[in-house]
Amino acid sequence: MTASFAAVLDKALDSGPTDQSEDITAQKDFPLMPYGEAYDMGKADDGTPLIDPRIFNSLEFMRNPYPYYRIMRDHYPVFHDKLHNCYYVTRYQDVTDCYFDDEGFNTIPKGSSSGVLGNTQLELSGVEHRRRRNLYGQHLVGKSLANRIPAIERLAEEMIGDWDSMTHEPFIEDQDGVRTIEIGKAFANEFPIRVVCEVLGFPKEAQGDFYYWYNSMMTGLGGSETHKQGVEARQHLEDYVEGIVEERRKNPTYLYDNDGNVISKDIITKLCETKVDGDYLSTEEITSNIALVVGGGGETTRGAIMNMTYLLLNHPDQFDAVMKDESLWDNAFHETLRHSTPIGGQPRHNTYDIVMHGVHIPAGSLVNMVDFSANHDDRVFKDPETFDIFRDDLYTGKLIRSGYAKEGRYSHMAFGVGPHLCPGAWISHQEATIGVRILSKHLKNMRINTELQAKDIDGKTLAPMGLISVRDLWIDYDLK
Repeated sequence: MTASFAAVLDKALDSGPTDQSEDITAQKDFPLMPYGEAYDMGKADDGTPLIDPRIFNSLEFMRNPYPYYRIMRDHYPVFHDKLHNCYYVTRYQDVTDCYFDDEGFNTIPKGSSSGVLGNTQLELSGVEHRRRRNLYGQHLVGKSLANRIPAIERLAEEMIGDWDSMTHEPFIEDQDGVRTIEIGKAFANEFPIRVVCEVLGFPKEAQGDFYYWYNSMMTGLGGSETHKQGVEARQHLEDYVEGIVEERRKNPTYLYDNDGNVISKDIITKLCETKVDGDYLSTEEITSNIALVVGGGGETTRGAIMNMTYLLLNHPDQFDAVMKDESLWDNAFHETLRHSTPIGGQPRHNTYDIVMHGVHIPAGSLVNMVDFSANHDDRVFKDPETFDIFRDDLYTGKLIRSGYAKEGRYSHMAFGVGPHLCPGAWISHQEATIGVRILSKHLKNMRINTELQAKDIDGKTLAPMGLISVRDLWIDYDLK
C-alpha cells in the first residue's frame, strides 16, 4: 500500500505543465460533495482510499472535513503530507499521548507566536513553561474565576441593553414587533474582549483600543501581509500597559461584585505584585502575559458562543431542555466544543526521531495534532457527527489539565490536554455559557433567520460549519 500511495502522489505532484509560473502543486478544484460524503481521490491496489494533499487547500475540505478525517484515522492515522511538509496525527488516543509527551512533542514551532504576542510561554517547555504559566494561570481558575462571574454577567446584560439604541446599525432591524440581529457583530465578537479587558483591570475608556489591539494581533499571526500591523498593535499595547503598570505598582485596583463590594484585585495589579526569583515582573513580561490571555480567549469564546447558539437553535428539543434545566448548560458547552470546536488543533515540533503507526517522523518535523479529528473519532465518541448534549460518552464536568477518561466518558480536545492545555479554558467556559444563557433569557422566541443565513451548495439548507466557527448568525426574536 505504501509504495502504491507514494507512486500516485508523486505522479500527482509531477504531472501537468512544467512552466514554473503556474502553481500546479498547491491548488486543485475539488467538487463540493454532499455534506458527510468524501470525494473519491482514487484507490491503492488493495482498495485503500488515497488522499490527495491538495484537498487540504480546498473549499470542499473547509466546509466538509469530517469524511476526509475519517479516511485518515482509518487508513493513515499519521499522515505524511509531502506537499505541505508536515505530519497529521488524527486519532484521539494518539493526540492525547502526544500532548502529554512534553519531551517528544514539547513546543509549538518557534517564532509562530512570539513575533506578535511577545515572549510568552507558548514556545517554552518544562520548568520554564510551568513558571510562566503559573504567573497568571492561578488568576483564571477556582475562587479567582468565581469572583469574576458577576463582571461577566453584568457585561452581557449591558451589551444586550444597548441594542435598543443601536437600531440604526446595519446588523439590527426592528419590524412588526420582531427584531432581526446578527449575533456576532451585536454581541459575540466583542463580548469576550470586554470581559478580558475588565478582569485584567483595564480602564473602561480603553475598551475601544483594546478591541483594536486584539483584532490586529490575531490577524498578525496569520501571515506576512498582516504581521506588521500585529507587531505595531502589540507595541501600542505595551506602551499603554507601561503607564498602567507604573501606576498599579503604587496604587492597586480591584474588581467589584454587583453590589459594589470589593471581591479581589484585578489581574494586572496581581501581576505587578508578583515576584520571580526575588524580582518583580518587568513591564514586557506583564504585557506578554496580557497578550496571551487576550489572544487565547477572544476567538475561542466568540466561536463557542456562535456555535453553541447555532447548534442549540438547530436542535430545538435540546434547546428546550437547556431552558428548562440550567444545569445542562455545561453539557451544551462541552458538546459544542466536541462537535464544532473553534480551534482545530495545535502544531508541535518533535524533539527526536519518532515512529508512530509505522511512519517515521524525523526530529524537528512539523506535526499537527488535529483536535477536529480527535473529537470526531468514533473509537471514542458514538455517532460523532451528531450533536447531542445528552451523549453518555462525553465528560461534561470541570475542565482538568489531565483530561478525563473514565467509565466510558472522555474529555473533548478543544483546549488540548496536558501541560499546554489552554490557560484561558476555564474563563472561556464561563463566558460562553453565561453569554448564551443570558441571550436566551432576553431574546423571546429566539430562532434563526433562515433567509439571511448562509446556505449550502443546494441553495436551500443552511451552510455547514466545517473547519470554521459560524461567522455570521442572524437571529429573529419577538420584542413583546
